[in-house]
Amino acid sequence: MELRQLRYLVAIADAGNVGRAATALYVSQPAVSYALKGLETELGVRLFDRHHGGVTATAAGRDVVAEARRTLRQADRVLASAERHRRAAAGVLRVGFEASGAGELTTRARAEFARRNPGVRVEPKRFDWGQEVAALRAGRVDVAFVWLPADLSGMHSEVVHTERRVVGLPIGHPLAGREGISVLDVGEEPLMWTERAPREWVDWWAVNPRPDGSSPRWGPTNDNVEEMLEQVAEGTAICFCPLSMARYYARPDLAWVPLTDVEPLRVALAWVEGADTSLVRGFACVVRELATKR
Repeated sequence: MELRQLRYLVAIADAGNVGRAATALYVSQPAVSYALKGLETELGVRLFDRHHGGVTATAAGRDVVAEARRTLRQADRVLASAERHRRAAAGVLRVGFEASGAGELTTRARAEFARRNPGVRVEPKRFDWGQEVAALRAGRVDVAFVWLPADLSGMHSEVVHTERRVVGLPIGHPLAGREGISVLDVGEEPLMWTERAPREWVDWWAVNPRPDGSSPRWGPTNDNVEEMLEQVAEGTAICFCPLSMARYYARPDLAWVPLTDVEPLRVALAWVEGADTSLVRGFACVVRELATKR
C-alpha cells in the first residue's frame, strides 16, 4: 500500500467519479482505476460500488476512506515537521498573518528578529480570513499571528496583542461622522462576511447574536480584504474590522468608526507543539519583549 493509492482513494470518494478524480489529480483515468483495483485486491474488499453516474463507497469503503484521510493528514504532518527543520537549518523563518496581523507588532517583530539574526531570512506569509491556522497545521508557516477565536488544539499559543474593533462605512453614510457606534446602531445594515472561515470565527466578528438577542442582517460574502473593502466603498454593505485595518487599508471612500460595546480582537502568537525550533523560540522571545514594552 502506498500513500499515492490513498490519495487517489480519497479523491475518488470526494469526486464520486473516477474520471473527475483523475482530473482533480492531474493524472490519467486508467492510472486511477488501476490504483483503485490494486488497493481493493490488496485489502480483499470492494471499496466502491460502480454505477452509471460514477461510484458510491461501500460500508468497507467508507471506513477505509476515513482511515486514509487520517493517514494522509499524519503523513502531511511528518513532511511539514521535516520541512520546518530543513528551513530552520537553511536559516529561513516563515511568519504567517492575516490582513493587518497584530498591527505594528507584526512588522516590528519581524524587523527586530532580522536585526538580531542577520543570517536568517524572515518571510512574511499573508493569508485570508482564518486561514493562518490551517497554514500552521500544513507546515506552510513556522509561526503565525492568529486572530482569535480559532481552533488551536495541538498548538502552543499566547495572546500578544489586543485592539478595539471598528465598523467600516462608505464615506457618505449617515453614521460616518460619529465618534463611536453601538453594534445595535448598525443592526439593519447588511454586513459583509465570508464562507472561507470557520463559522465560530464569522459569528464572533459579526457579533452574532447581538446584545439584544437579534441576528445580523447578512450581506454579501467575500474571500479577502480587498473584495470586502471594495463592496463597502460602493455602499453594498458595512464591515467590522480591527482598528489596525483602518490604518493599514485607509481609502478616501471609506470611513472607520469605533464600535463602543463589543469585546476587542485578541491576537495570539502560535506554532505547532513540538515545532519550536530555535528560530521559532527566538522569534517568540522578540514578540514577547516588544509586546510588554507597549
